[in-house]
Amino acid sequence: MIVTRRQSLLAHAFLLAIVLVWGATFSVVQNALRDCSPLLFNTLRMTLACIALAVVHLRHLRNLSRSAIRAGAVAGLFLALGYALQTTGLQTTTAPRCAFLTGLVVVLVPLFCIVPKLRPPGAPRPGIVPLFGAAGAFAGIVLLTTPANLPLSEFTHGLHLGDLLSFLCAIAFAAHLLSLSHLARQIPASQLATLQIGFAALFLALAMPLVETPRIDISGYLIFAMLLCALVGTAAAFYVQTWAQQYLQASHTALLLALEPAFALLTALLFFGERLTLRSGLGAALILISLIASELLSSQPVSEQPEANAA
Repeated sequence: MIVTRRQSLLAHAFLLAIVLVWGATFSVVQNALRDCSPLLFNTLRMTLACIALAVVHLRHLRNLSRSAIRAGAVAGLFLALGYALQTTGLQTTTAPRCAFLTGLVVVLVPLFCIVPKLRPPGAPRPGIVPLFGAAGAFAGIVLLTTPANLPLSEFTHGLHLGDLLSFLCAIAFAAHLLSLSHLARQIPASQLATLQIGFAALFLALAMPLVETPRIDISGYLIFAMLLCALVGTAAAFYVQTWAQQYLQASHTALLLALEPAFALLTALLFFGERLTLRSGLGAALILISLIASELLSSQPVSEQPEANAA
C-alpha cells in the first residue's frame, strides 16, 4: 500500500502518545519495585498484558499461521532479552552507566539500517541528518540520565560485566525495534502485539531463576502499578507501537523513543516533587531539538510499502 501523509502523521502522533505513557509510568515502576523484584514485575505485567490482548483480539487469534507465531517469537525474544539484560546489568554496574549504555539504542538503529539486510523493506538508507539527529538525541539522554557531579572516572575506570550486559541490552532493544519494522507489515497488529508479549512473558519467566531471587510484597500501590503498566503501558502501548511501525522509518521510531526520559522527567516534576536542573533541562531540550530537526531536514518522500494486514 501507499503510506499517505495522514497515515504517517497519525503513526507519529500515536507513537508519541505511547512514549509519553512510558515516560509517565517510569516513576510509577520505580516506586513499585520496592515491593517486587524487577524481573518478576516485568514477567507479571507481560502476562497480564498478554491475557488482556488475547481477550480483546480473540477472534483474530483463532487461525494463527506459522509465520505469525514465528514473528511473535522473534519479537518477543528480543523484547525479553532487552528487559532481562537490563535487569541483570544493573546488578553489577551503576544506574547512570546502564542508562548511558542503554541509550545507545537511538544511535544503533540508524547505524544498523545502513546494512541492507537489516533495513526494513522500502526504507531509504539513513543519510547524515538522521545520524546527526540520533547523536544529538543520545547526547540529550546522557545529560538527562547522568548527574552533574558524577566523576569522569565513573565511566572510564574499567569495564564491568554489567556494562557489557547493558550494551547488549541496547542491541536487543534495537533489534526488537527493527524486527517490528520488518514484521509489522506482514502480520496483523492484533496478532503480532499479542504474540510478542506472550512470548516475552514466557522467556522472562524462564530467565527469572537465572537472574534474580523473586520477591513480592502485595500492596495496594503494587496492584495499581501492575494494572496500569500491564494494561496501558504494555498491552495498549505495544499494540500501538506494532501498528505505528507499519508507517514509520525505524530511525524515526528510535528518535521518538528517545523522548521517554524527557517525559519521565516531566512526570517527576509535576507529580513526584522532582526539581528541574539546568543540566536536565538542556538534555530534554536537546532531545526535542534533535527530533524536530531530523524530521524537518530529512524530508524523505512518502514511499510505497507492502500491503499491511492491520486489524
